Amino acid sequence: MWDPAIATTLTPGPPGFTDVRVFPAAARDGRADYGRGMRGLLVVNPVATTTTERVRDVLASALAADVAMETVLTKGRGHGVELGARAVELGVDVVIALGGDGTVNEITNGLLQNGPIDDGPALAVVPGGSTNVFARALGYSASPVEATGELLDALREGRSRRISIGRAEYGDEGRWFTFCFGIGLDARVVAQAEEKRRKGRRNSAGLFLRTAAGQVTRGADRGAPPITLETTDAHSLPVDAALPADAALPADASVPADSGQADAEAAGSAEERIALGIVCNTRPWTYLNSRPVLACPEASFDTGLDLLALRRVRLSSVLRTASQILGDGRGPHGRNVVRRHDAAVIRFLADHPLPLQMDGEYLGEYVDVTLTHHPRALRVIA
Repeated sequence: MWDPAIATTLTPGPPGFTDVRVFPAAARDGRADYGRGMRGLLVVNPVATTTTERVRDVLASALAADVAMETVLTKGRGHGVELGARAVELGVDVVIALGGDGTVNEITNGLLQNGPIDDGPALAVVPGGSTNVFARALGYSASPVEATGELLDALREGRSRRISIGRAEYGDEGRWFTFCFGIGLDARVVAQAEEKRRKGRRNSAGLFLRTAAGQVTRGADRGAPPITLETTDAHSLPVDAALPADAALPADASVPADSGQADAEAAGSAEERIALGIVCNTRPWTYLNSRPVLACPEASFDTGLDLLALRRVRLSSVLRTASQILGDGRGPHGRNVVRRHDAAVIRFLADHPLPLQMDGEYLGEYVDVTLTHHPRALRVIA
């Protein structure tokens, strides 16, 4: 049964779910048949762009046939972290996020508050925001209704996988990110878009496009202090090195990355001076409605962190890079472009505070940030 300590914050689930059997550990890694019962927590962001009460009710009703579930509405920023941590304490089998990428990021940080654990709750996502990069990168449809059907199929078949994620250390803070991190112009655009949303503008791809265009044409970051970029060798296993679902990554699993890039783009210990940086943990970086935006075309949940950086921020070079990102899938290239593939550690060091964003959420301004890659850290239903 549910712990009474959490019952006061949750909307009671459908009747008849008091006798709950926990999904067995073997099935949590996709190695057992479904049907033994699961205990789930549905976390809903009620102010997410495409989340409505009707969508929430339809989703809860559909999941109730297969999952003994409680539902909670987030009350504000940070509540998702608390709920994710509480789900770990209670031994919940799956936490289902109905919201945007910010909601997913908070729940992930709650689930991993004390670091990755082998038998912790799995994370499932139903898109409820405007972009939903993480959910779509896992293969879910952009439609909440279609994604719910796909999620139910995965739950019934006991499908789950472990993915890599990144962690950022900045100032006195530490936080996990699921798909992207940015410093400089990218983060400044996120900050400006968030400010416009607070003033009543609708969150959309168009809002970010117009904000980015305004920043570039006004010459934002043109005179920004240069950032010292440091990266270390890749450390992911070769793609064809299959591991059992419950196996730990060997400590000596480092292998050279073969990205096919020029010397300046190859993975390995290196230092550069850049003006902005975008780090991806998977592809795409974001979406323009249905169109994927490929800042780091080789990025994957199964490899280390990928980086796209520009040495200078000028209108001509930014426009050229933007056209390449939206082009044929080769990704950005040229003398102004710095790329890294499958990195274990990425550090940015600036002379003056620069804006940061994580998974599309503005973090503030900092001078020193270190990103580390953590393989197989998060179990997802996909």
